[in-house]
Amino acid sequence: MHILIFNAAGRVFLQKRSVQKDTAPGCWDSSCSGHVDSGEDYDTAAVRELGEELGLRLSFCPAHILREQACRETGWEFVWVYRLQHEGPFVLHPDEIERGEWRWPVDVTEEIARVPDDYAPAFRHLWSKICPGLDNSNPG
Repeated sequence: MHILIFNAAGRVFLQKRSVQKDTAPGCWDSSCSGHVDSGEDYDTAAVRELGEELGLRLSFCPAHILREQACRETGWEFVWVYRLQHEGPFVLHPDEIERGEWRWPVDVTEEIARVPDDYAPAFRHLWSKICPGLDNSNPG
C-alpha cells in the first residue's frame, strides 16, 4: 500500500527511505508505504502506517486512487494507492525515513526521468500510472 500526501498548493510529500531499509535503501518513495498485516485490510493498514511512519492519527481512510496488480515492479505485491490532503507537519519515524520534502509533481516526473535510481522501483512504476491524472503545473 502506498499513500501520496498533497498539500493545498498541490505539492506532494515524498520520503527518503532510511539506508537501513532492506529494499530501496536511501531512495525517494511515496509519502507513506507499508504492508498489510495478517488480519488487516488495506484501508486499516493505510491508517496504521500513516500513524507509524508520519505520526498522523486519522479517523478516516484516505481516498483510493489506484489498484495495481502484482508485478515485477511492485515486488510481486498487490498495491492500493491512496491520496490524502494534509499540510503536515509530520513526525518522521527515524528507522523508516531519513527525511521528507514537499515537491511539485512535474519536478518529480522530471527527476525520475533524469535519475531513476534515486527513486524506489515501485514508486517509479506507480507514479507513471498516477502522474497523467495529476495537475503537473508548477506555479513557482
